[in-house]
Amino acid sequence: MKRILLLLPTLCLLLHLSAQTSGEKYFSPEYIKSIMVKTTDWQLKHPKYAQNDWTNGAFYAGVFAAWKTTGAPSIYNAMMAMGDDSTHWLPGKRWYHADDIAISQTYIDLYRIEKKREMIQPTIDTLKELMSKSYPTRGIEVVKWWWCDALFMAPPTLVKMGVTLNDMEYLKQNDVYYKECYNLLYNKTEHLFARDLNYVIKNDGNDRYEANGKLIFWSRGNGWVLGGLVRILSELPKKYPERPFYVQLYKEMSARIMSLQQPDGLWRASLLDPESYPGGEVSGSGFFCYALAWGINNGLLDKKIYLPTVEKAWIALNGCVNEEGRVGWVQPVGADPRKNFSADSWEVYGTGAFLLAGSEVIKLGVK
Repeated sequence: MKRILLLLPTLCLLLHLSAQTSGEKYFSPEYIKSIMVKTTDWQLKHPKYAQNDWTNGAFYAGVFAAWKTTGAPSIYNAMMAMGDDSTHWLPGKRWYHADDIAISQTYIDLYRIEKKREMIQPTIDTLKELMSKSYPTRGIEVVKWWWCDALFMAPPTLVKMGVTLNDMEYLKQNDVYYKECYNLLYNKTEHLFARDLNYVIKNDGNDRYEANGKLIFWSRGNGWVLGGLVRILSELPKKYPERPFYVQLYKEMSARIMSLQQPDGLWRASLLDPESYPGGEVSGSGFFCYALAWGINNGLLDKKIYLPTVEKAWIALNGCVNEEGRVGWVQPVGADPRKNFSADSWEVYGTGAFLLAGSEVIKLGVK
């Protein structure tokens, strides 16, 4: 027995070193670039929605990040073909809906390279309507962004446009709309966003609570928010008066999200009731990995505290990519955690989240 006890520390050390070795490949620049190209290629070959749909707004945000990371000409050409041949640089048809300008983030990113006004003029026209008109309802005044995922779709577009055109009015209007949504949906105790008004207003039934009695906070919805904050902060001038608001919110949410990571490295579809959702969900987890890695890289998060979370998440995310390059374990389109998914479940925004995560993990210099 004494001999066995003496051997235990050695066995634990060997297991630890083995785990380190098995995860090391996921952090080499060569591997990260290759898996980003592989997953991008697979997803481009398997389109699912209209190219200017909100789903592809998230996907192409990741595609642009993949191109910046890898420099692959095929990826850049695919983005240009999307705008030139498919969407003709048009947002969606609804000027008032955040989802329909999500794709414009990529239009603006490409415009900054190509400098062709036709790439952003339709978005400028849409944003002009957005900023001059009320949300169309039947005589009821509502805020423009009343669901949390809108905070990934629209704010980065407004901020990117304002910075690109050197017009601060876009940034000021974004502050107004963002804070309306924040005041409506942000839970200042949990430091998480409710999905929409239906999860804030108390109803008669128990459908707005999880099995354990906790409030419902959707993983992907909060992933959209935290990922959107990164895309806002990446653009806002350092001395912009409202920047501290976004920084504070980002830090609050990051700390809370870190505390909710599960032992396998992923987050569950419902953040406060992981037992009811045993499988890790990749789109929310991908956005969290992206956002936390960005915070480390940009000095907003303490590397010693947050790096282990990011490392576990990145290794786990890679375990959800099959041999073909398909990113699985992605929850289907929906508005809450309750849709089932499996290793064979994929969505374009899941790939987008994975690519965004890779674009920041590679900068960490993990060895």
